[in-house]
Amino acid sequence: MFKGGVHFNISERKVLLRLLDVASILFVLCFVSSTFSFDYFTISEDRWRWVFVLILYISIFGTIFELYDLKKSSKLDKIFTSIVFTVSTTVLFYFLTPFFTPELPNNRLQILYFYFSILFALLVWRWIYLTFIVSPRFFKQVLVVGEVSDLDAIIDVFKQSDPNYRISGFVNCETGKKISLSHEDVMEYQTHEIIEVVKREGIMEIVVVSYKPDTITPEVYQSLITLLESGFPVREYTQVYEDMTYRVPVQFIGKDFYKYFPFSRNNQNRLYRFFQRVFDIVISVVGLLLSLIFVPFIVLGNLIANRGPLFYTQERVGMNGKVFKIIKYRTMVKDAEANGAVWAVKKDGRITPFGRFLRHSRLDEIPQFINVLLGDMSFIGPRPERPVFVKQLSEVLPFYETRHMIKPGLTGWAQVKTRYGSSLDDSLLKLQYDLYYIKHRSLFLDINIMIKTLTTVIFFRGQ
Repeated sequence: MFKGGVHFNISERKVLLRLLDVASILFVLCFVSSTFSFDYFTISEDRWRWVFVLILYISIFGTIFELYDLKKSSKLDKIFTSIVFTVSTTVLFYFLTPFFTPELPNNRLQILYFYFSILFALLVWRWIYLTFIVSPRFFKQVLVVGEVSDLDAIIDVFKQSDPNYRISGFVNCETGKKISLSHEDVMEYQTHEIIEVVKREGIMEIVVVSYKPDTITPEVYQSLITLLESGFPVREYTQVYEDMTYRVPVQFIGKDFYKYFPFSRNNQNRLYRFFQRVFDIVISVVGLLLSLIFVPFIVLGNLIANRGPLFYTQERVGMNGKVFKIIKYRTMVKDAEANGAVWAVKKDGRITPFGRFLRHSRLDEIPQFINVLLGDMSFIGPRPERPVFVKQLSEVLPFYETRHMIKPGLTGWAQVKTRYGSSLDDSLLKLQYDLYYIKHRSLFLDINIMIKTLTTVIFFRGQ
């Protein structure tokens, strides 16, 4: 009935990248091993462990260096750096773990064979991926139906989240409201054309945007029902938004908010909370012990550049609205807020040069391990905000207080997905990510956040 087409969803492309990264590497290594005098890495029945370790290292370091970030993977110049870092670190660790991997070869030239074989395999495969998979022939053609007055914003959000997700047309169901778009390649269709457009234009999904119950007319409703009954995907905008952006669209949620916040299933798991607390204690102790390495340098830098107290404490709002004092290394000049609390902004003049280094490297967060150990915070959770800002934001942002239903964290989903919040719009964006974490928190998501936190530290993305 419908033209349809081939499209790889976000999860499918990530799996495809991981599987074919490994497949291409093993293929090239086998080819080099059989063609040249290269016997450092050979696959056989008694050497399967070497393959497993190599796959594990590629997967871990590829994730840390954002090899599987779809936005980066859509451009070779951006993914090239990730490939080089991933291959270099993988090969280094592979050589430094001879108990699990082959012993270093006598012929050191084989080390270069090994390194450049993996590098060549990834570069060639990613070029193929960009040429054939990330191309218009695999774009997902989408038709938006309903209230489309903010269609420009919707298009931009989806384009940033998934370059292969293309809104090619829309049907305006708001009578008497004319829509003007800055995207000339997005066509407007009439309500009676929906089924015909889906057949003719190769539409692969319909997204319904409707905040008012009477927006979808009986004619449009019948067309959507007909499509749905034939197996055609018809999805609601907020559902698509959450699946693609990994954040809860609180600005579009009204009186039926309970549909979007099934939090109880995630936060009443006693076993999960028990292991989370054990992990918090272990990571805090280990973090504080490892931080002793940096203490002399931080003390010296503070004496020379900051010239004042090393630590500072500040009131923050924790779980269930309880106020506690957070501990941090001082990064601002003394009496930075003599005239009252103000938002920290990019290139904030109150931050000292050494303080800026501490923030970019996230070293200023180290004393918060004490807060985690005391139970005021968890390692992973929404960042705790100051009471004065909580009061202000709660008055203008819906569901802001929902962040306080779990312990705040030293790092979190919002911290690894966005930059430091310095405005109302930034706070709204962070809130969307925080609510997504609360809604979907799990061991897998926690591991994802920890890996992305390493990426943030490595690429100096703190502020």
